[in-house]
Amino acid sequence: MSAGKAVLGPDGLLRCPWGGLEAENMADYRVYHDTEWGRPVHGDDALFERISLEAFQSGLSWLTILRRREGFRAAFAGFKIAAVAEFTEADEQRLLADPRIIRNRAKISAVVSNARVAAELAPGELDKLIWSHAPNAVGRPAPRTFEDIAPITPESTALSRDLKKRGFRFVGPTTAYALMQACGLVNDHLADCHARGA
Repeated sequence: MSAGKAVLGPDGLLRCPWGGLEAENMADYRVYHDTEWGRPVHGDDALFERISLEAFQSGLSWLTILRRREGFRAAFAGFKIAAVAEFTEADEQRLLADPRIIRNRAKISAVVSNARVAAELAPGELDKLIWSHAPNAVGRPAPRTFEDIAPITPESTALSRDLKKRGFRFVGPTTAYALMQACGLVNDHLADCHARGA
């Protein structure tokens, strides 16, 4: 089987290659692929969480973040924008000592700073801003292999620019596109993947 094509899982379902890993210790990755990735996410706090986790993922595997997600949620007050915006330097020091998360000073600082930026927006404005960059899916062909998926698009570049203009950090075009994929702004499940039409 060619690299990048849909793979047959032990349950007989075709999946994107990253979601079809058979090892038992990859079950949480398969569940994320099947039930979350590429499905529409709305709500300022929910999208703030995704922005934050994508920032932490930068330079790491998504599986590393996924397996620590509950720890991140506990450490960052459930990613409630209003709560994280009130974090102090003492909170940032506490987070640097928290083994449940990725202890990266720049990323922790960025999440707190991003919460303060998001807290200045009107309710629903972050959701509206992000979703305004969803490309028109009409006529967009389903990818046949992962090689058909570009890591950066004009839409992700524009989203990155708009977020940075408002003061968000760790939101480059590649991270913005990963956010778009994860939150359903684009459907990058492969054409043969069972989750594509979910």
